[in-house]
Amino acid sequence: MPSQLIALCFDAHDPRGLARFWAQILGWETHDGVTLLPNDDTGFQIRCRPSQEKKTTENQIHFDLTSQSSEEQERTVARALELGGRHIDIGQSPDDGHVVLADPEGNEFCVIEPGNKFLADCGFIGALACDGSQEVGYFWSAALDWPLVWDQDQETAIRSPHGGPKITWGGPPVAPKNGKNRLHFDLAPPADGDQLAEVDRLVSLGATRLDAGRPEGGRVLMADPDGNEFCLLTPR
Repeated sequence: MPSQLIALCFDAHDPRGLARFWAQILGWETHDGVTLLPNDDTGFQIRCRPSQEKKTTENQIHFDLTSQSSEEQERTVARALELGGRHIDIGQSPDDGHVVLADPEGNEFCVIEPGNKFLADCGFIGALACDGSQEVGYFWSAALDWPLVWDQDQETAIRSPHGGPKITWGGPPVAPKNGKNRLHFDLAPPADGDQLAEVDRLVSLGATRLDAGRPEGGRVLMADPDGNEFCLLTPR
């Protein structure tokens, strides 16, 4: 069986502080102070990992949070600002219905206006919106065995058969990669799987191995066809 998406990981200067912010925004419980456990059909955890690297560019992944009404959108924005978030300008139009914010460590996210048909059947985390090519969308569809739910004009999206957020890739132009991404996926084979066999399968799909064959703490560091880092953990 293919690997499962275990977690979305944030590099953070203050992992506990960032975890508190997102726990209060999402209404999720925290485990060990830095891991958020979903209470809906999201299907993966959020983990905040210590890093001293400075944020120098827009993240390759950001959350699209949904709203059922204008009032709910306003409440989400107000809550984020109260907890230490801020408005940011990434070139959005004043006429855009979504609100672009950053969390206390500068990680971008959007609060989407009500009536968005693409995210209509998704939960509060409507999507993980990614900068990436059509090829990388195909890669992740095969890597996770999640079906494509959008494939038009080189834009792609996948979603777990069990529901949860969509993962989307915006297609060209893809921004040049500038150092290590601040967000990455943690994957793991199922409990009866084989980590090295899964490494070989992911490589056959277009991934590359970045750790020169020396896993650190059981984690195999890899990159997808666009060069975005991810970790393959031991079976679980």
